[in-house]
Amino acid sequence: MRGDAEAVAAGDVGWGDMTEQQIQQRIRLALSRGSVRLFRNNVGTGWAGRTQQITRANAFTIGQTLKPGDVVVRNARPFHAGLAVGSADLIGWKSIEITPDMVGQRVAVFASVEVKSPTGRRRPEQVTWQEQAQAAGALSGIARSEADARGILRLP
Repeated sequence: MRGDAEAVAAGDVGWGDMTEQQIQQRIRLALSRGSVRLFRNNVGTGWAGRTQQITRANAFTIGQTLKPGDVVVRNARPFHAGLAVGSADLIGWKSIEITPDMVGQRVAVFASVEVKSPTGRRRPEQVTWQEQAQAAGALSGIARSEADARGILRLP
């Protein structure tokens, strides 16, 4: 049996049956060619510090028992990954040819595609990101399907 990404890429899953992640993968694989490049933009917070993997010899208890294989992060500090809170799931560019006086030159227009399931809703910070990106001239919008993403990117 194929994994989710392979099934989505092969078209073995219908749009109504797909998770947001599967829709996102299908859009990224189908549209990231020719003049368009799309990349997954993971946004979130993690923890960094000195790690210690727990073994039977160094297991100890602080309110609960740590088990072999657990990892403890000492002197932990948060770090933030991704562009910004609210930035889209898929980012990249669409290369376009510009005005006659600049014939032959290419310009990369920023592309920002927020992917949602058929029932998914945008958070306020995602709306703000999309509005700011569009105001700056980016191709930005919400996609629930490959057709939606094609529309955002002005592709046939």
